[in-house]
Amino acid sequence: MGSRVELFERIRRDRDREGLSIRALAGRHGVHRRAVRQALAAPLPPPRKRPERRPAPKLGPYRPLIDEWLIADREAPRKQRHTAKRIWQRLVDEQGAEVAETTVRDYVRRRRRELGEPVDEVFVPQVHEPGIEAEVDWARRRWRSPACAGPSTCS
Repeated sequence: MGSRVELFERIRRDRDREGLSIRALAGRHGVHRRAVRQALAAPLPPPRKRPERRPAPKLGPYRPLIDEWLIADREAPRKQRHTAKRIWQRLVDEQGAEVAETTVRDYVRRRRRELGEPVDEVFVPQVHEPGIEAEVDWARRRWRSPACAGPSTCS
């Protein structure tokens, strides 16, 4: 499949060359008739609508407190900073908040980015010494004898 712009181009080209109906174009390209009408009306697809974020009313009164903790964490050593789970636990235990952990986690992630903290992607390199480890895939062939095939770690 291509981009939506390319799809619109194909729909318009098929309409011009073959004179297909909206229904036929929708069936050929596997899209809704509304998408075909959009493609015929304009060369570029309309921009995607971003859903409005719902406010988190239960988290609302605790946002300044969470921000305070996150700002204080900037001065603390890396291993002593709050995790999102720890912030949620403190809210529930100390403040009696009735908020979901995922709501707190999403807010903390967004606020850390806004505060300029680097949000690292987790990457675990896999290094294998030659001859120490091997990957093996067992497969059955048509003649029912097991076969062993595995990639070399040095290839």
